[in-house]
Amino acid sequence: IETAPHTSLVSGAEQHVHCTSVICLKLDEGEEQQPELSIHTDYSYNMSPARGGGGAPGNQSEAVVEEGRGTWRHAAFHVATTIATPAAYAPLPFAVASLGWPLGVCSLVIGTLVTWCSSLVVASLWQWNGEKHTSYRLLAKSIFGPWGYWYVSLFQQVASVGNNIAIQIAAGSSLKAVYRHYYTAGDGTMTLQLFILLFGAFELLLSQLPDIHSLRWLNAICTASTIGFAGTAIGATIYDGHRIERKEIDYSLQGSTATRIFRAFNALGTIAFSFGDAMLPEIQSTVREPVRANMYRGVSAAYTIIVMSYWTLAFCGYWAFGSQVQPYILSSLTAPRRAIVVANLFAVIQIAGCFQIYCRPTFEYFEERVQVKNRTCRSCLWRLLYTSAYMAVITLISAAMPFFGDFVSVCGAVGFTPLDFVLPALALLKTRKMPDNIGLQRAVKMLSFAVAVLFSIIGALACIGAIRSIALDVKTYKFFHDM
Repeated sequence: IETAPHTSLVSGAEQHVHCTSVICLKLDEGEEQQPELSIHTDYSYNMSPARGGGGAPGNQSEAVVEEGRGTWRHAAFHVATTIATPAAYAPLPFAVASLGWPLGVCSLVIGTLVTWCSSLVVASLWQWNGEKHTSYRLLAKSIFGPWGYWYVSLFQQVASVGNNIAIQIAAGSSLKAVYRHYYTAGDGTMTLQLFILLFGAFELLLSQLPDIHSLRWLNAICTASTIGFAGTAIGATIYDGHRIERKEIDYSLQGSTATRIFRAFNALGTIAFSFGDAMLPEIQSTVREPVRANMYRGVSAAYTIIVMSYWTLAFCGYWAFGSQVQPYILSSLTAPRRAIVVANLFAVIQIAGCFQIYCRPTFEYFEERVQVKNRTCRSCLWRLLYTSAYMAVITLISAAMPFFGDFVSVCGAVGFTPLDFVLPALALLKTRKMPDNIGLQRAVKMLSFAVAVLFSIIGALACIGAIRSIALDVKTYKFFHDM
């Protein structure tokens, strides 16, 4: 027994376990069995020296937990980057227009409050049973058992892949808008698909970075771009709104009764997408002690930015263009031209970081199976292979069906609603992490149950609306259509 100041990973033939209470134990490697240890000091840690092979839920932990190094500011950067993307901002005016002023405002406010509270709930449960859960899957498994692991695995992959398809379409659209500002049709044409391909190649380079913490400075730039995009888009929207003859603006719901109903369903999925963050435990695992307090602070700082920008752009966009607002707000803007170019550039920069956050669960899935984590030539080659395959699939789908609004809605309904609205409420009920006051306990239980039921229904309705929209667009447009 000797003193040691930090936590280290397993390496070599000897197993080194360092506890934060400065106790270190060395054990010679056994024969083929993997020893499991429990060290009790101020905290309790259950560690296994080997990384779990594959995603089998029988293993309690996928890896020995490495102590986080990020501050609350880094957490705020990551959370703001994953939620407040231009792809999340841009469709909000269209969602409000599909619901009308009363229902649109209420839906946006309720979505903000519920996801804010849900994020704090997930952050509070990160170490609820004394063990650190470094991924959403492991957290769900510790609470619900194996079905929780596979539930999160399924919906997290749907959310991650769907989100990246939608934001790659948005990035391609923004790049094309910048191109069209400087080049006319007589200079030759570059289609949307070419810009989607260029963005995919750039993301392939960023995909070689090893983990989320390595993206902290990129995400700091992306957070600044989020603020820049919001400010520029809001300013251009207000400017355009004052230029338009206000008597010509119509705020009534458009279409037949069936069209209005399905558009409303679609809008609910869009709002769910706008607040989607299926990566909180993964982000929290990069944060230093005190983890919970730093995460609370980071989430609250991120949501402060989100509330100020989301609500302003959503309401200003609907006010400026009424029911004629486009699913991607930048497509509705006509002046000032330079401000529109700047907003599109901010959008591309921010989307670059968000894409990287959401591809990490898929990359982690591959890493579990090839079982290489150290930066060796073999691991780098494997990483290049599976990241290339991932980017090829995402880029192909984005280029073939560039229906931005439809993918946003279906991703929000099928991916983010179960993870960000339903599961945190069920987890709070299951873990019984309630206030001591009996009256507050009953109120929290009733509210959690109501949120789980209500948003399960909303997710189903939004999925119906999104699938209908995709079916209609496939009939209207050909594959690889230059939108």
